[in-house]
Amino acid sequence: MYGLGYGAAVIRRARRQTEYQPVWQDWLWYAAVPCGVSATLAGTAVRLHRNPEVALFVIGGAALALLLIGIHNAWDTVVHIVISAADGDRHEGNEADS
Repeated sequence: MYGLGYGAAVIRRARRQTEYQPVWQDWLWYAAVPCGVSATLAGTAVRLHRNPEVALFVIGGAALALLLIGIHNAWDTVVHIVISAADGDRHEGNEADS
């Protein structure tokens, strides 16, 4: 349940910020997929007592999915920061030459 609350907070913050306009891949990787995995975890927790063997595999898969989503999002963020910094350096260099 906390994962869904955190996902809602991420979506709210992404809609409020103005420096960058998220594209559909951003909404997918930063909002939809993590919220889907969190909803799966919440649903599995409710059904844990009925079939614990299957539920534990689903929980393990969800943990792995969240790890891979975190790695992807960290990589995406670093690439965006590096490219933005390089573009800023390139534009500052052009202005200094004028």
